[in-house]
Amino acid sequence: MRFLRSLRSVGMTRKNNIMKIEKDFIEGLYEALPEETRHYLDIAIEKIVEAKRRGGKVVVVTGSGPNIHEGVTTLIAEFINKGLIDGVTTSSAVVSHEMGGVLDKVKRINIHDVGEEFLDFEKMPRGDIFELTELTDAQWADLKKEMIIDDALVQRCNEKEGTVIIKAAANMAYPMGLRNETFAASIMEIAHTKHVPFEEVVGWGCDERTMLGAGVRNNVPVLVSVPQLIGGGQVGISIADSIPVSDRTFRISKMLGSADVIIESAVALTQEIHDGPFETYTGHGIWASWNGYPTYSLKDKTLIRFDLDENLKKAWDLDKKSGDVQAAIDKGLPKTKMSKIPFRMEMSAFSRLEKSIPVVGDIGVLWSVMALKVSQALNIELDYISYPQQTEPGKAMREWIVDNIDYMKMDKIKQWLNS
Repeated sequence: MRFLRSLRSVGMTRKNNIMKIEKDFIEGLYEALPEETRHYLDIAIEKIVEAKRRGGKVVVVTGSGPNIHEGVTTLIAEFINKGLIDGVTTSSAVVSHEMGGVLDKVKRINIHDVGEEFLDFEKMPRGDIFELTELTDAQWADLKKEMIIDDALVQRCNEKEGTVIIKAAANMAYPMGLRNETFAASIMEIAHTKHVPFEEVVGWGCDERTMLGAGVRNNVPVLVSVPQLIGGGQVGISIADSIPVSDRTFRISKMLGSADVIIESAVALTQEIHDGPFETYTGHGIWASWNGYPTYSLKDKTLIRFDLDENLKKAWDLDKKSGDVQAAIDKGLPKTKMSKIPFRMEMSAFSRLEKSIPVVGDIGVLWSVMALKVSQALNIELDYISYPQQTEPGKAMREWIVDNIDYMKMDKIKQWLNS
């Protein structure tokens, strides 16, 4: 079976910037995992491979920070481009970072060195630090076609000493953070005109190696979940206002309903899966069904969760070995007091699902291993794999993302509008 979708506009750009795949290093990561983690990861990989071999769908539910910093969102984009992932829910913060190019190098300067003639000290974030995005001369020239750049501020920042680090793009750094905030309202207006989500509009301007860019070019939905709408400043607000909440929940339920396998990756708020308004097995979908709305069920779906929280596995064990979680629900008793563990809301539904698979570990390791083994099993060549950010391959990966993944281009969005 051929999984590779048409990459359309990706072309030679991708082929000239393929990242080296460190297979032996990844095998070492796998061997170093605890035996129990390896066991459940192997089961998860098997389920993903089985689903794709029979033409099934895999949907990923991502959180924010770790997924960006560990290179996981970029790996998900690669999976979308290779036909391995068929839908994504994410956070507004991730959308903001992908608009900025995923990861940036920024120079961090003390605000007192920058000076009060440029900055209002009373409105600066905690830490007394101002950040400047490191850009090439060509990129500065490109930005000046779109927005007013304070050249004197940039010059002052360049003259002063500071520390250069890699961090999530277009967040607190000038000018990329301001650019995102400023363009968000315009993108929302386009979304209103086209009657589509903010994420779809911005995807046409994003790099093809972002989830947003890969999604629109492969007709794969990438949507911010309702619990993760707040984040990314004005970007999050504009995402929330781009389509009604009811439309968003319908779109997400349709995506989840189509999935054979759902992968949760370092995400805290998953009510739309485990307590969704249109899901009938663990959520409130019973009443939606009675009222004639389309619904779906998690009953026969494989649900995989990549998570560092060992309490997830404890909760899962409690239900699988003794049925304590379901028993607490049946008796109307608080699950936290019965289990003696801090019970996150989504743990109960995940634990009770017959086909749930808890994989406890560092997502930087788990995704790296999963990507290699799934691609090998399906005979698919990947051009990119993520690595744990603290390792040498992980550090090289982060540099690669900074160097190769571009920020959102408004002219590309205009080209889409006119096409």
